[in-house]
Amino acid sequence: MTALVTGASSGIGLQYATILARDYSCDLLMVSNQEKELSEAALGISSSYGVRTYPFWCDLSRQNAAREVYDYAAAQGLEIDILINNAGFFFFNALYDTPPEKVENMVMLHVVTMTGLCRLFGEDMCRRGRGYILNMSSLCKWMEFPGIQTYIATKTYIYSFSKSIWYEMKPMGVGVTVVTPGAVDTGLYGLAPNLRRLAVRLGVSLPPEKLAARALKRMFAGKKTCMPGLINHISIPLFRHFPDRVVFKVMKRLEKFTRP
Repeated sequence: MTALVTGASSGIGLQYATILARDYSCDLLMVSNQEKELSEAALGISSSYGVRTYPFWCDLSRQNAAREVYDYAAAQGLEIDILINNAGFFFFNALYDTPPEKVENMVMLHVVTMTGLCRLFGEDMCRRGRGYILNMSSLCKWMEFPGIQTYIATKTYIYSFSKSIWYEMKPMGVGVTVVTPGAVDTGLYGLAPNLRRLAVRLGVSLPPEKLAARALKRMFAGKKTCMPGLINHISIPLFRHFPDRVVFKVMKRLEKFTRP
């Protein structure tokens, strides 16, 4: 099998790539905008697990990025059996105070490119009658929270889109799984190292390797959704009943931790 993993140079994406190579003997098309880190990660995985890796540097927040990835795979003669749409980024800022290009990049990456990759590779999978797609949403899709308005909106799109195409592709032999993790111990949120360690100890944040392993098991089992961690299931009703005054207080505290 051959898997395509976006955001594969670090964090959760690197864990997806590592587990797919180590535990499932998958060759890998690894895509990232971190060129040096990507090359090193691809070489390391290939050397450690004896699979073929194809590092492809690409800014997935650009127009037509999905087509570029698809064309590269075709040029290499790769038949993609597994598509992992993991690439993403995060910012905490009021919309009116965020550079417009930053908002556009997030929408392009989380919505436009993700959709395009599902469309292009999904067609091939449906024609062959087999394949897997895994898309990364977020627990925050059940929230309305200031400062992360664009992140929430795009992750909500991923969730709804993924569940909808599950119905379309399942009869064609293709599985679609959407993952809604809570906090994961990566550098995505810009938290200080001591806060990251505390979050893991308290069970609030999940190590990326555990998240990736659980998500892949759900994907290969043909499950529509994956929400790892009991605390995440407990949190959803709380998110929906936060009083406005609590939201404002939390926002002020988060601003202190996320400011450079």
